[in-house]
Amino acid sequence: MDITQSARSLELALCVQDFMADHIYPHERRFYQEAERLGPWAVHPVVEELKARARAAGLWNLFLPAHVPGGLSNLEYAPLCEIMGRSHLAPEVFNCSAPDTGNMETLLRYGAEAQRERWLKPLLAGEIRSAFAMTEPDVASSDATNVESSIRRDGEHYVINGRKWYTTGATDPRCQIVIFMGQTDPQNADRHKRQSMILAPKDTAGVRVVRSLPVLGFYGVPDRAAEVTFTNVRVPADNMLLGEGRGFEIAQGRLGPGRIHHCMRLIGLSERVLERMCRRAESRVAFGKPIAEQTVTLERIAQSRLMIEQARLLTLKAAFMMDTVGNKAARQEIAMIKVVAPNMAQQIVDWAIQVFGGGGTSNDHFLAAALATTRLLRLADGPDEVHRNQIGKLELRRYRNTDPARTGGSGEALTSDEAESWAAGGLWPSPQGPTLAP
Repeated sequence: MDITQSARSLELALCVQDFMADHIYPHERRFYQEAERLGPWAVHPVVEELKARARAAGLWNLFLPAHVPGGLSNLEYAPLCEIMGRSHLAPEVFNCSAPDTGNMETLLRYGAEAQRERWLKPLLAGEIRSAFAMTEPDVASSDATNVESSIRRDGEHYVINGRKWYTTGATDPRCQIVIFMGQTDPQNADRHKRQSMILAPKDTAGVRVVRSLPVLGFYGVPDRAAEVTFTNVRVPADNMLLGEGRGFEIAQGRLGPGRIHHCMRLIGLSERVLERMCRRAESRVAFGKPIAEQTVTLERIAQSRLMIEQARLLTLKAAFMMDTVGNKAARQEIAMIKVVAPNMAQQIVDWAIQVFGGGGTSNDHFLAAALATTRLLRLADGPDEVHRNQIGKLELRRYRNTDPARTGGSGEALTSDEAESWAAGGLWPSPQGPTLAP
């Protein structure tokens, strides 16, 4: 496995780092002020100003996959996404933020030519924004087959009905298109073919953004989550993505890259939090000496470094596998990093808050928003429990049809004769070493 950063990725990373230092970090306080004062229903001027600078610098749509001319592999994009993840302001400035990246990738991968022309082009240009409507308040949407909203064919149109929430992007006044998931064939024996995805222009009659939803008290940072109702929304039949019954398939294809992008950003967030924790620990004196000299602080700093490095390596492995064997073959690695990265980041932010003291619970030091982000991402794109179940099932399957002699044994206790043989070979000092079978 070769996870060496390519020359092109390295060059872009240096450019992104410079842009962050010159334009992102100096404007963060303004960003949070605008998000708080203007709210999630408004355009934040600082974002629009910096978007123009990022595009002029050629740091635009860096998320585009390798099969697109000029695009990057997952492995090449990972270090860039990590750098962007150091700030809540950065991803949208580079046109690399959710849900737009996932929606653009969906249109690239599954959209018809007319759909890409109408919606993908302005999204890539940063002229409009989009929303993704899958999660519902009345069902456990971590199981996408639970989605109950309906998409019913009526002549040359489909009629959409449903209530969605945590629909990211919907309160943004620039949002013009919603990707909606609902059932087209609720009686299908295959529960994975009951759902479809369809494009619903936000200004269509019957689409109503009911309210903005806070994430642990934060409105619009990092995501503009919302509750949206769809009441007899009529859209042309040509707005169907890929075809009826393909919604679950699209969801799986969309969420793979989205999950690893979240993890890449979390590595960057964790690096920045650790840096702040170290600087604070050396400057803050309690009981006659810097907090950095307290053993508990040193242990937490050391453990943070270990956890970040482990998570980064697993992220890069997942990216490498997605590039070389495909998302389906890499699904266990994607699931593993989706569990590891948010938990790692959440723990590091928690330790940093302890070092900062009471000030760490405010957003003067970035930590409160960071904690909201890390906790959110233990749920977004599938909760920990769902990913752990998948990891466990794949691990059981791994050994189901494998020769135990080639993998280190079946896991059964040794017979007395086997134990004698192992001891004679010097593997144990006596037959009493291993557990004996009756």
